Amino acid sequence: MHTKLLAAAVLFLAGIASALATPHIQHWTSPSGARVYFVENHDLPMLDLTVTFAAGSSFDVAEKSGLAGLTHRTLDLGAEGLSEDDIARNLADIGAQFGKNFDADRAGISLRTLSSTTERVQALNILARVLQHPLFQEDMLAREKTRLIAGLKEDETKPERIAEKAFSKAVFGTHPYGLPSSGEVSTVENIQRTDIEAFYRAHYLAKTAVVAIMGDVTRVEAEAIAQNLTAQLPQGIEAVQVAPVAMQIKASEQRIIHPATQSHILMGAPGLARKDPDYFALYVGNHILGGGGFVSRLMHEIREKRGLAYSVYSYFIPMKLPGAYQIGLQTKKNQADEALQLVRATLREFIVKGVTKKELQASKQNIIGGFPLRIDSNKKIVDYLSVIGFYELPLTYLDDFVGNVDKVTIAQIRAAFERRVNPDAMATVIVGAPETQKPGNAGALQ
Repeated sequence: MHTKLLAAAVLFLAGIASALATPHIQHWTSPSGARVYFVENHDLPMLDLTVTFAAGSSFDVAEKSGLAGLTHRTLDLGAEGLSEDDIARNLADIGAQFGKNFDADRAGISLRTLSSTTERVQALNILARVLQHPLFQEDMLAREKTRLIAGLKEDETKPERIAEKAFSKAVFGTHPYGLPSSGEVSTVENIQRTDIEAFYRAHYLAKTAVVAIMGDVTRVEAEAIAQNLTAQLPQGIEAVQVAPVAMQIKASEQRIIHPATQSHILMGAPGLARKDPDYFALYVGNHILGGGGFVSRLMHEIREKRGLAYSVYSYFIPMKLPGAYQIGLQTKKNQADEALQLVRATLREFIVKGVTKKELQASKQNIIGGFPLRIDSNKKIVDYLSVIGFYELPLTYLDDFVGNVDKVTIAQIRAAFERRVNPDAMATVIVGAPETQKPGNAGALQ
């Protein structure tokens, strides 16, 4: 019976793989030097696009932490011939929307508009001016700094924000990935307009721009759109590359007293980069360990069997350089040490013993079965185009995704986790730690 069920599951996965219709991606380099990724689709009268730059928080320096984020934050608050109100009103008049994305690697602006000529031209003209001729006005900067500093001060009281900040520093040390993306109160206070203008000229470059376009336009129209959005961007020298991440860290544990009713626990270490050859083995393996929600091992051990937490999770954050591998949960203070010990034991057993055939098959079925939902809208597809372009992934990434998941073996998962996750060399942060424990470093993991 077991053999029949396994065979049926394999056929189910194969059926999904063959039925998936992934978008056809076209790629070229515009005369400006920008890399363009385009999917033509006339099913809806809509156009979605993003323009992304290597201008994330990893390009900050410690004394000006928050500069990248503040530059991105103020980019669309006034442009040549347009006030902030003009931009908002003119977009609203045609039903268009701006969006933003920002992380350690990337900074970008997205646009969603009707594809009809009048609306599309107006929306694209506004975006072109915002990208290529931002004003960075003093009054706008002062306002946004005030808002940002107020938010940073509020974050200093929130246990989840305290934990995230301490965790990043513990995992990455002085590496730029460890800098808080929004900066510190003291560093943001010192950022001036000249700093923002200089950062914009150094990082919002035509030659490093990635333009992702999805929707109801032709290839010829897409070529014109990409060029018009990037032709007048700064033509500076590409920024110096961010230093490598130190993959091996010393075990550490920080216990931070906080009046919260629960302990917020994070543990982890540097994990993997977006183009890492172990990407799919680690992705599928982590789905079994802590990325698969209620069917994951951590959830089963921590919540289902012992009721120590409502939710527990683990995930890799793949970046251009290795981002963090993170395990997190919240639990009652008097259960924090028991829960943490169990998380460590579960992780150690997972690495030593690996996964079962049943777990692997169920994980593949879940991931592959959910894949169509990853590409079921123009917005989701254009986001994938941006990632594929920025990280220079194969144009067949979406076509190959299901096959790459299906090819993962038990041996590959075990070998990848043994190489990449060392339970004896991880950073642990507990905010809202049990008050019977002394705050501060508690030494190596047990």
